[in-house]
Amino acid sequence: MAHVWAVILGLVQGLAEFLPVSSSAHLTLIPWIFGLQHDAALAFTSTVQFDIALHAGSTIAILIALWGDWVVLAKGIANREPLQLKLAGFLLLTSVPGAIFGVLLEKQVQTAFRAPWLIGSTLIVFGVLLWAVDRHTTRQDPFESMTWQRAGWIGLAQAAAIVPGVSRSGATMTVGRGLGLSREGIAKYSFMAALPIIAGGAVFGLRHVPIGRLLSLDWGLGFVAAAISSLVFMRLMLKYLHKHSFSVFMWYRIALGVFVIALYLFRG
Repeated sequence: MAHVWAVILGLVQGLAEFLPVSSSAHLTLIPWIFGLQHDAALAFTSTVQFDIALHAGSTIAILIALWGDWVVLAKGIANREPLQLKLAGFLLLTSVPGAIFGVLLEKQVQTAFRAPWLIGSTLIVFGVLLWAVDRHTTRQDPFESMTWQRAGWIGLAQAAAIVPGVSRSGATMTVGRGLGLSREGIAKYSFMAALPIIAGGAVFGLRHVPIGRLLSLDWGLGFVAAAISSLVFMRLMLKYLHKHSFSVFMWYRIALGVFVIALYLFRG
């Protein structure tokens, strides 16, 4: 049964990481809803470390889906091309706030930030905010129009996603749209910016996890499932945003948030 739940959560991670619905919220809520933490064999599914390992699986998808962009970036840096050097700087700047917040608030991430009522609330609030900003922003600047100021603000938004329910992709897309970037442009930048923050978070968050656990079958299955599903849904998301808005994600977030808060109150 542990194998099955590891795969399920891996698939959920891939589905939710690149959609603005908060993968960390789903990885926290599913074990809570089904009471997995009460089963000794399944308790690992409720840990922050397992969530981080699943997030690390998504880095594989980022590398594969945007391989051409990474190659161009690497060659550009090697040849000291101004545009690619600037893009590398943008991505680095965007990663800094999240790294700082992750280190300073590590304990809160494992305790207070995982409260179901808080996750339900952030799902609703930030879902509505994403929809409202996108609806009232008319500018559609392309990916190439990124600036230092935009990269900094997007970095702060990414840092806020340390709270499950905010959604890293959702927060960065909200700010990016508010700054005038197109849906496709901010989505692509958001996905590229995810690589350093997720990879760095994995190294930091898993530093105390025994190597035997990292290489266990359950953790391995979850990692592979997350990598495969992330690749599929990342590509689907880029295609979806070419013609659609974020409204469907807002309604989903509101429905899930209301359900979570109601269940929390019911359980007392």
